Amino acid sequence: MQTRKKYIFLTFLASWLLLFFFGGDQLRRFALFAGRKAEARRSWPRWTDRSLLKSFADLEELQRDGDPSPLSPRERRAARLSVSGGGGCRMETCFDFSRCERHGFKVFTYPQERGQRVSESYGKILRSIERSRYHTPNPEEACLFVLGIDTLDRDRLSGHFVRDVDEKIHGFPLWNGGRNHLIFNLYSGTWPSYGGELGFDSGQAMLAKASFDSRSFRPGFDVSLPLFPKEHPQRGGDSGGLRRDAVIPGKKYLLVFKGKRYLTGIGSGTRNALRHIHNGKDIISLTTCKHGKDWQKHKDTRCDKDNVDYERFDYQELLHNSTFCIVPRGRRLGSFRFLEALQAACIPVLLSDGWELPFAEAIDWSRAAVVGSERLLLQIPSAVRCIHPERVLAFQQQTQFLWDAYFSSVDKIVHTTLEIIKDRLAPHRSRSRFLWNTLPGGLLLLPDFSTHLGDFPFYYLQHGYSPSGKFTALIRAVSQAGSLSQPMLRLIQAVSASQYCAQIVVLWSCERPPPPSAKWPQSSVPLTIIQGRRKLSERFFPFEAIQTDAVLSLDEDTSLSTSEVDFAFLVWRSFPERIVGFPAQSHFWDPERGRWGYTSRWTNELSMVLPAAAFYHRYYHSLFTEYLPAGLRELVDGLAACEDILMNALVAAVTKLPPIKVTQRKQHKEPVARQADRRWSQRQDCLDQLAEWFGYMPLVSSQLRLDPVLFKDQVSVLRKKYPSLEK
Repeated sequence: MQTRKKYIFLTFLASWLLLFFFGGDQLRRFALFAGRKAEARRSWPRWTDRSLLKSFADLEELQRDGDPSPLSPRERRAARLSVSGGGGCRMETCFDFSRCERHGFKVFTYPQERGQRVSESYGKILRSIERSRYHTPNPEEACLFVLGIDTLDRDRLSGHFVRDVDEKIHGFPLWNGGRNHLIFNLYSGTWPSYGGELGFDSGQAMLAKASFDSRSFRPGFDVSLPLFPKEHPQRGGDSGGLRRDAVIPGKKYLLVFKGKRYLTGIGSGTRNALRHIHNGKDIISLTTCKHGKDWQKHKDTRCDKDNVDYERFDYQELLHNSTFCIVPRGRRLGSFRFLEALQAACIPVLLSDGWELPFAEAIDWSRAAVVGSERLLLQIPSAVRCIHPERVLAFQQQTQFLWDAYFSSVDKIVHTTLEIIKDRLAPHRSRSRFLWNTLPGGLLLLPDFSTHLGDFPFYYLQHGYSPSGKFTALIRAVSQAGSLSQPMLRLIQAVSASQYCAQIVVLWSCERPPPPSAKWPQSSVPLTIIQGRRKLSERFFPFEAIQTDAVLSLDEDTSLSTSEVDFAFLVWRSFPERIVGFPAQSHFWDPERGRWGYTSRWTNELSMVLPAAAFYHRYYHSLFTEYLPAGLRELVDGLAACEDILMNALVAAVTKLPPIKVTQRKQHKEPVARQADRRWSQRQDCLDQLAEWFGYMPLVSSQLRLDPVLFKDQVSVLRKKYPSLEK
């Protein structure tokens, strides 16, 4: 018995010895694992520059205020599928290109059902599409379809939430599983997770969505939108806080934030930590928990003090007096603050991990915003202090360009969305990122006109191009006599004598056919006759006969000398993006009548140079005909002498610059004189209607007139290049 116990004891001892030698290390790791895990949790965060950063937060607060644990891969995959049934969609797999081949890029909006109401914002989106040049009332011509059902707010707790969307859209005969459909959405998901689900199966439809998570975003298929309020203007929009090419003085604050603080739930971690960067001097970070119905139930010890400090500062004052503005995530990834900062020329500092930035497919946000990380919040102040002042100014100017070009109105947001989708249909004719991120912006550049930068009037200086050294004279003939008048014959002779004239094109808009070729005067340049359709707007049609960059637009009764033509053309070559010419007019605001006024008095101020005698780039013919909607051109055709005002308004809207008036002889007659009161009243009506369509008055006033060197100087005539201009 004793021997048996001895063997059992020795066997047990040997087993422990073997376990210690061969598996003891694993046992020690297992025993210490829980302790080390807790220690690692307690020592978070481990900053790489720990010795330079002061800790403002205690350990328990950081652990308590953190966002909920990340979703598992299965949950993320389910969320992506709930956002869009076509999780792997691309243009090649979920879009029918054949629908766009016959009629081009046309968009059809579903008619609204009787009794169906839409939100104010969605109504603006539908009106923007219907006002665009791509809209068609015929679904057979459509390349893209937009629902009449309001899908902007898919929060089930919202009063604008539309129920039974699945049942409705699957009953549409054009739905086709969502193919070639575009769905707009600003708010998705609901409390407490605020995920990206829409609450219905979008099938193979494209999503134009705000607060887009990069994990569910389908590159090259979906479009990320900015979050905009219901008060966002339909068209026009307020200007930015920084004028073009302006150098602003140093601002009072470096970095600011004023907004809500969430006490619990998603988004609370980032906003709770913002107080740690506040220094009360050049960095102001203010939060309030006084929002919502039951905020007092969840308020913490900081709420009362935060609420008092919050009221000490005005939000707009902070926004316009700071260089950088923090744009943290809210409950969702996007925020209204993003557009507010852009407009105020306050460089956005984005703290929203995983946010697919608006129109990032086209816009280079590295030139206008600072993209930070929510986990590295304490490093933001030192990071923005290191940005060189020259780059800060470049950032600010870019914010103003982007705001004005793409975000200042619902029209621009919707049209940018449509243009991005249109570029995908023909990548070989799409706009480059350079064009999207450089004045005048992608919306005002027509890739169907050209893809070469040298063919546009905006990039000569940047790329060392020069406009062509010749011009085409376009003379509009509207005489009811049907014969060549003496003023027109003299005009052809004077223009053809210019050393810079390449050809003369006569737009014959008379009832009778043009005279035979033998009746036309002999000239040293080719003379082409084009039969017109007797519409006022057709003078700006992009005729194939015009091959030069410069166009000299003329009325048949205009009186010009060869010297005037030569000098005006040389001036235009220095300003190819503007209208350069002779007869100048001006607009003004009449406060008594509450409308825009029009005057042709010879004053020191002008805002229009009439195309009765003016140079401009031929690209504006394409913009006038293809960019402007057909309804606006029909309006111009119905009002006498309105097409010249529209052309000036269009060029001013593109360039944000006034036209240039050049020297003219004293005996030069105004081609457009003040006639009957009815005609003058129509010009004023034209100004009012154009201001309404643009959403603002695009015309820019100027007091500049360019004269030749030594003009009117008391020197010898032999020293003057254009002495005949002084007669």
